[in-house]
Amino acid sequence: MSELLGGQAGERRLLMGNEAIVRGALEAGVRCVATYPGTPASEIGDRCYEISRQGHLYFEYSTNEKVALEVTAGAAASGWRALAAMKHVGLNVAADTLMTLGYVGIKGGLVIVSADDPSLFSSQNEQDNRSYAKMAGLPMLEPASPQEAKDMALAAFSLSEELGLPVLLRTTTRLNHTRGAVTLGKLAANGGAGHFVKDPFHQVMVPAVAREAHARLVRQQVPALIRSEASPFNVITGSGPWGVVASGVAAAYVADALLELKLSHQVTFLKLGFTHPLPAGLIGDFLSRVERVLVVEELEPYLEEGLKNIAHSRQLTLEIRGKGEGLFSRLYEFHPALVRQVLARFFDLPYEKPTPPLPQQILGQPLPDRPPNLCPGCPHRAMYYAVKIALQELGQEGIFPTDIGCYTLGLLPPLSMADFLICMGSSISTGAGIAKATGQQVVAFIGDSTFFHAGLPALANAVHNRHDLLLVILDNGTTAMTGHQPHPGITLTPPGYPGKPIELEKLVRALGVENLWVVNPLKYKESLAACKEALGKAGLRVLISRSPCPLYLQRLTGKKSKARFQVVGACGDCRHCLDYFGCPAMYLKHGASQMAIDPILCAGCAFCGQFCQAIRPVKESS
Repeated sequence: MSELLGGQAGERRLLMGNEAIVRGALEAGVRCVATYPGTPASEIGDRCYEISRQGHLYFEYSTNEKVALEVTAGAAASGWRALAAMKHVGLNVAADTLMTLGYVGIKGGLVIVSADDPSLFSSQNEQDNRSYAKMAGLPMLEPASPQEAKDMALAAFSLSEELGLPVLLRTTTRLNHTRGAVTLGKLAANGGAGHFVKDPFHQVMVPAVAREAHARLVRQQVPALIRSEASPFNVITGSGPWGVVASGVAAAYVADALLELKLSHQVTFLKLGFTHPLPAGLIGDFLSRVERVLVVEELEPYLEEGLKNIAHSRQLTLEIRGKGEGLFSRLYEFHPALVRQVLARFFDLPYEKPTPPLPQQILGQPLPDRPPNLCPGCPHRAMYYAVKIALQELGQEGIFPTDIGCYTLGLLPPLSMADFLICMGSSISTGAGIAKATGQQVVAFIGDSTFFHAGLPALANAVHNRHDLLLVILDNGTTAMTGHQPHPGITLTPPGYPGKPIELEKLVRALGVENLWVVNPLKYKESLAACKEALGKAGLRVLISRSPCPLYLQRLTGKKSKARFQVVGACGDCRHCLDYFGCPAMYLKHGASQMAIDPILCAGCAFCGQFCQAIRPVKESS
């Protein structure tokens, strides 16, 4: 049984922020959860999948975030409590649904987790999704700790049902992946079947209905504001003349900084957890009690601008600052030392920034660079190599639009197989535009999960408009980058997974693609020949590179390849394997020019032995 289904009310557990959100949803009686995996929200879906196998809720890995939100919206319209989880850029995909969902309203509670990623640890942009709450007119909660993540998830369902609106639960990477002590509440009993009540003139958003629905949404801001003003998640502590306002994990950093700088008696601290609509009355009263205010928030000046508007409406002239020279940046995530430093500077306090020891002071030498890399034995590396060599032997130069996934790491040398990237599914459409504008040879790369997420419309467009490019679909049988979650085209199925796989070849052909190849990239001669043939043709061509992710295959089967490879004496020191292929298991011997293979890192894929006669299997000793 999942640990999130255990424990008595009042018991304390050490939970990750994402796990605390799941626990809070279970205590609220959530019946439907849908997600598309994306860091830092992935664990929400993973834990809910485990729980769903035990019959406590319906869960699905949806094709993309828009679909996930629509599935949960349908469940909530039928009276079930539902949760949709996604990373910040996933809410962009779901925004079309989000912006009208407040018009339609819901019956059961609907919570939307938007996991933002300050500092872009695993993302292509750094956006602040608090703006979505304001734009869509939806209530928003921001937890500062795993305990608050559980409590707010629980409270969000009741708030959603009271207002008839979805509630945005906005988190950040630091909160999602922090572990902390969480006091458990009582799990809700499983509910029965939902029931959809027809009400088309409130729920079918044709213009005449939508005009009234928009007015209804605007009117709902009043009761939402009343709840924000009374929310226990908005707390004022202290009574000093200096004011500090913060939300999310930044509020936790402020609390620590006030203690360390001994400012508790000089500062009045407003910690905001219910951040849309902003509690204007509470904030106005707070501003009237202090002389100057520092706003501590990651990314955009959302709170700062709100406070300035409220101060202006009350004709208050105190200084309110947050972003700016010498204060906080709109870039990247904060950390405790930064918050202490800016607090001290803003309030003119003596503060000496501590200097952390450098690695060489501890270890005696600097740490080596370790950039992110495709794993040893990764089939994507083999496919990249085959395309690279095929182009070289044909005397061609390729342009490589790429997409979101493990294979994005093809950007790095020596592969250097990524030239343009915007977002999920963009490789096909941008590749089509590049080919049309330049007439150059375009080879676009997209993963199997990403293809189902956002590549299908782009491929249909490429077929319809007769675009000229080669699309390589890198099919490793799973959504590898976010933790090996399934997708509609999975070939590696987790135990007990109920989803029906869709055959990728049939789907591609059904979209009208006539030139199609399917290869195992770890069979070098086969993949090289297919690449040359595909590159020699004109028009739209699709090559499916199919080989399972070795890490996930090992995880499913428990078996690891015993084969290992080594460089024999015939190596001519040409460095071709390092300069063109670059498997992490390969390295130059210390003090020598000859290449070697680390037997611990070698995955035994046997690919390198197919293009170099100096690489041979290690003979097992008896």
